[in-house]
Amino acid sequence: MPVKERRSLTNGQRFRVDLDYSDITASKPEKSLLVKVNKTSGRDWRGRISSRHKGGGNKKLYRVIDFKRNKDNVPGKIVSIEYDPFRNSFIALVNYLDGEKRYILAPLGIKVGDTVQSGADADVKIGNAMPIKNIPVGTMIHNIEMAAGKGGALARSAGSFASLVAKEGRYATVKLPSGEQRLIHIDCRATVGQLGNLDAKNVVLGSAGKMRHLGRRPAVRGVVMNPCDHPHGGGEGRSPIGMPSPVTPWGKPTLGYRTRKKRKISDRFIIMRRA
Repeated sequence: MPVKERRSLTNGQRFRVDLDYSDITASKPEKSLLVKVNKTSGRDWRGRISSRHKGGGNKKLYRVIDFKRNKDNVPGKIVSIEYDPFRNSFIALVNYLDGEKRYILAPLGIKVGDTVQSGADADVKIGNAMPIKNIPVGTMIHNIEMAAGKGGALARSAGSFASLVAKEGRYATVKLPSGEQRLIHIDCRATVGQLGNLDAKNVVLGSAGKMRHLGRRPAVRGVVMNPCDHPHGGGEGRSPIGMPSPVTPWGKPTLGYRTRKKRKISDRFIIMRRA
């Protein structure tokens, strides 16, 4: 999908780059697949801010996405390609032969009127979901399960895909978008193809108002605070942070800080790290 640059009529539009949404075919979502989600404004169960700079934003309803793709051997027709406010990839409304409707992640190249299917007997074509053992080596896949029947968890953002590198025994080697190579059980399901909306990475918000519409509140730099408010604060005039690497307001490192557990069970499935 191409992008369009705004004319410099105002300061907020001077550097703004938007999607033109030419692939969107429906303006209203399917009501039966909408769920209300309460806003948390970045606060935990105690009411304290656990994730900063969140709050406000436009009202939005969650679209229930079929990540499991477990409706086997029932062909479905793509009815519309729609925008989803909760993700940067587009979604497709599928009307199955038995009358049921479901949302799926829209792959690149899918069009209204195309037919998709799930199950072991499905053809290897864009939009079809099947166990990894039925997918040829070298195929681009997305929406990959990490445990059979749990639903897709990997390669779900706009433009992303993973490559099926090899299959040996009960496990297949999959190269993820980050560069990590990982073993995944061959009974786990994946969807064939690459996700659409490739130009999502080229969008430039361009204004503070657009950030507020997305629910992102202003973020103040630590170097402009007082020493009592942030470790980077203080000094006469404009001064550096005064430490080898930047830290959070609570003194924890923000660059190169490893948060992964040292003895995580799934480490044995990682063949090659993304580093």
